[in-house]
Amino acid sequence: MSSTTNVSIRMDVNLKREAENLFSDLGLNMTSALNMFIRQAVRTQSIPFEITRGPNAETIAAMQEAENIARDPKVKGYDNLGKLLGDLKR
Repeated sequence: MSSTTNVSIRMDVNLKREAENLFSDLGLNMTSALNMFIRQAVRTQSIPFEITRGPNAETIAAMQEAENIARDPKVKGYDNLGKLLGDLKR
């Protein structure tokens, strides 16, 4: 068996809790999951998932839909919150 070393990382408390819950559901602990990530990165000589700078396809589609709605003269717009809330109550 090869020797091991400790690695310390800083992480948001909520993110850590969510990750631990996910990994637990998958039958893993944090150490096993991170080792899997590192092994795959070394094996492929890359980050094992796509990293993008811009929005994903779903976000782009939502942005296009919002632009289409904003330009559609048949869509009612509001410049007064009271009127909007009044219409929502109907």
